[in-house]
Amino acid sequence: MQNQILDLSDSATAIAQKHGFEIKGYRFTAREEQIRKPRVVRVGAIQNSIVLPTTAPIEDQRTAIWNKVTTMIKAAAAAGCNIVCTQEAWTMPFAFCTREKFPWCEFAEEAEHGPTTKMLAELAKSHNMVIIHSILERDIEHGETIWNTAVVISNNGRYLGKHRKNHIPRVGDFNESTYYMEGNTFHPVFETEFGKLAVNICYGRHHPQNWMMFGLNGAEIVFNPSATIGRLSEPLWSIEARNAAIANSYFTVPINRVGTEKFPNEYTSGDGTTAHKEFGPFYGSSYVAAPDGSRTPSLSRDKDGLLVTELDLNLCRQIKDFWGFRMTQRLSLYAESFQRASKSDFKPQIIKESSKLKD
Repeated sequence: MQNQILDLSDSATAIAQKHGFEIKGYRFTAREEQIRKPRVVRVGAIQNSIVLPTTAPIEDQRTAIWNKVTTMIKAAAAAGCNIVCTQEAWTMPFAFCTREKFPWCEFAEEAEHGPTTKMLAELAKSHNMVIIHSILERDIEHGETIWNTAVVISNNGRYLGKHRKNHIPRVGDFNESTYYMEGNTFHPVFETEFGKLAVNICYGRHHPQNWMMFGLNGAEIVFNPSATIGRLSEPLWSIEARNAAIANSYFTVPINRVGTEKFPNEYTSGDGTTAHKEFGPFYGSSYVAAPDGSRTPSLSRDKDGLLVTELDLNLCRQIKDFWGFRMTQRLSLYAESFQRASKSDFKPQIIKESSKLKD
């Protein structure tokens, strides 16, 4: 079904106008069924820039971002959102490009008991809203190691669980293994009052198998909180999450930050260019894609924004029934092939013409 314009409340629009961020609303419908009632939910995707200079005290930087995004969450609540998701590492500048440990590691916090989760839990409970937020996690129980983690808070304000980034980029300024490694939480799907949700963090969107596993575990909406810049990934941005929605018969919500971030010390990108202090621009362009291949228009490339999208989750099953992708997939065949490919003595299955001369 093609997306439609969604009229938003005057209060939500007023908050956006007062605080200078973009707000847009769209709707995806599904075929009316005889047995099942519509399963309509509203999803909010938040993209934003940082607030204070990266030289400001860590706590001040984080508090300023908290205040900005809290206002945007309140606008999402006024717009009737049941679920809200932030961008990747939303509480901090994307300092991983510098490969400096200090002071950036001070932004790391516990997933369940950290100050950001506690703050958002109050908002989730007061607005009856599921909140997914992406942080730099400090794992106190395992040697205080660091992870790139998405935390899911239920609409009752309770910590529901977390997912750690499965795929870590080592591309130019995104050499993030300086800080954290590949996650160990596999592909969890979180069953909430408003649907079955999953989080494919940033670089994982480049891996079709990663998207597929969330679908196999029953996801109906897969969020993709990201932080990526124009000269690197923009040609892929509008394609990958949309393809994943089609291939896996679920909704996808890719979210990207905006702005250019300047750091106190010069760093190099390993690409022959001169050392620099600025990272960006991040190009925003957050959108929502549906399992039938349709999608919303994007938010701005350079402005803070809230995208509100109404979804009828019945569309997921309807598309599965129509296209039959799940029925026709060959999981056992793939599993056998993957097992072969994972062996050190693997040889590609390539058939070549014989070089021997025929008699």
